[in-house]
This record gives sequence, C-alpha cells and structure tokens, in this order.
Amino acid sequence: FIDDNFSPHYRLAYFGNLFLSLMTSILYRQKITDMETCYKMFKREVLNGIKIESDRFNFEPEITAKIIKAGYKIIELPVSYTGRSYKDGKKIGLKDGLEAILTLIKYRFK
Repeated sequence: FIDDNFSPHYRLAYFGNLFLSLMTSILYRQKITDMETCYKMFKREVLNGIKIESDRFNFEPEITAKIIKAGYKIIELPVSYTGRSYKDGKKIGLKDGLEAILTLIKYRFK
C-alpha cells in the first residue's frame, strides 16, 4: 500500500523493490515477495562454501541468489519495522537498484 504522502524517492524505492522481487522470483524460480528485506536468518552450514563479493547494497541480491542456487528454499516470515527516511540516513538509490539487477543476472548465469 502506498500512501499519497510518499515522496518520489519512496515511490521509486517501493516499486523498485517490487520489481527486484519479481525479477528474483522469475530468474530463480522461487517466489520471493521482498528480496531486499535485509533481515535474513539461516543456519551456519548454509553459508559454507558461499563467498560473498559484495560490500554494498548488492549484498542482498548476491546472498539471495547464491542461497537459492545452492539448493535452499527461502521461507519468508512477516516482520515489523520502521524504515529510515533519507533525512535519517537512508542511502539506497537508483544506482543501487541497477547494481542489484546486474547482480541478480550475474549470479543466475554464473
């Protein structure tokens, strides 16, 4: 749900996240409703053999892609949170979204 008071930044981030989640679901054939959630929990052995190359916002698509490709099914559970505003330090932008797209494609076909 989008409130009419959302700034263009928030609208872009919201629809960008929907697009990235849909793209992840299509590319990796696993339904993902919020790929950029930032809350991820798994057993230690899931990370065995997974080398993370990302050091920015493309961590999310990289870890998601590599976990799915390793044969794990991602189970999503609802969480509540209060997101940060751009004024409070939210730093994700269009460039990060484009990097996420490239990261999803890179690890799908690598």
